[in-house]
Amino acid sequence: MTLADSRIDRYPTRTSAAAPPGERTDPTVWGAVTAPALASFDADGYAIIDELLSTEEVAAFSAEIDRLAADPELRLDERVIIEKKSNRVRSIFEVHRISAAVAELVRDERVVGLARQVLGSEVYIHQSRVNYMPGFEGTGFYWHSDFETWHAEDGMPSPRACSLSIALTDNYPFNGSLMVMPGSHRTFVPCQGETPADHYRESLREQQIGVPSHEHITELADRYGIAQFTGARGSALLFDSNIMHGSGNNITPFPRSNIFLVFNSVENTLSEPYSAPARRPTYIASRDFDPVR
Repeated sequence: MTLADSRIDRYPTRTSAAAPPGERTDPTVWGAVTAPALASFDADGYAIIDELLSTEEVAAFSAEIDRLAADPELRLDERVIIEKKSNRVRSIFEVHRISAAVAELVRDERVVGLARQVLGSEVYIHQSRVNYMPGFEGTGFYWHSDFETWHAEDGMPSPRACSLSIALTDNYPFNGSLMVMPGSHRTFVPCQGETPADHYRESLREQQIGVPSHEHITELADRYGIAQFTGARGSALLFDSNIMHGSGNNITPFPRSNIFLVFNSVENTLSEPYSAPARRPTYIASRDFDPVR
């Protein structure tokens, strides 16, 4: 029996009244970590992998995501999220089903092998997307825990999932690069407020439900501090599903884009949402639990 079968909600959130943060009851690393880059993953909740992709691979994937963003027919697809203000492409979801090149990347042992080590099992793709943050007008992502959303709105039982963000552009401290709170993955922060129907239509562009209070963000920042993922194109950030993270707007001339892959354990498959009226579309939360081969 999997955790999803039991329907015990060990991480209640989207509550009517404010609730205090609680300590995580699940491991961070479920398997045997052998990659030196992952040595501090259990303690920090994230790891930076330098030069995951070669210069040639970065150029090829950059051309591929530019092609996708410029495709006028794809722009009409519901999997493509458009920025509210600039009317430019913000994200393309389920990109591993749209792009053969990204599908091949998912199966690359340099990529999926990292997730298998951390999660200690076979894994499947819970979500994939390309994120675009153009220069001058790229909009950031407010502080949040991915697991809080995936638990509340997708029915993910435990935080036995991780994300890999592969940089296709240089990440500077000033162009909206991702910020994380090292160690915050050990604390689950419940959020207040009922999840509206079809919440994903707004939250994918600007999330307002499922974000922590200013008080809780301040407490976490005081306790854990803030680190930033900076580095050359081709590097990657692997991070735990429950770590508190976010990014600022990009008002510089330097764009930022990345391929974002979420791996979930096949022993942690989705059930019904814990705190939402209905499931989100499968291009956001896959219910194809076949392991990556």
